[in-house]
Amino acid sequence: MNLIIRLAINVFALLVVEYLVPGFTLASYQAALVAAIVIGIINTFIKPIVQLVALPVSVVTFGITAFLINVALLWGAAYIVPGFDIATFTTAIIASIVLSLVSWFLHSLAK
Repeated sequence: MNLIIRLAINVFALLVVEYLVPGFTLASYQAALVAAIVIGIINTFIKPIVQLVALPVSVVTFGITAFLINVALLWGAAYIVPGFDIATFTTAIIASIVLSLVSWFLHSLAK
């Protein structure tokens, strides 16, 4: 049940980001659902490995590399999921920040 609630929050967060960030496009609710699942899988399995490999560079750049990894993985999810599009890298940066803030806020409300 907790997984379904978290998934619903992530789908809603993606829809909020689509509304707020121009160039961040979801074609349908199904695309938002698939995007939330893919982002969850990427954040669970791929992100820790990439951040571990990039840890020395991340330490030297004071965490900016970790942020850019997050942006690149979001952009990669948009590349994988049909109906989910991010227009430019700048849009991906803004969307990553907004998505993090909206997700954090919604998850804190759900507790």
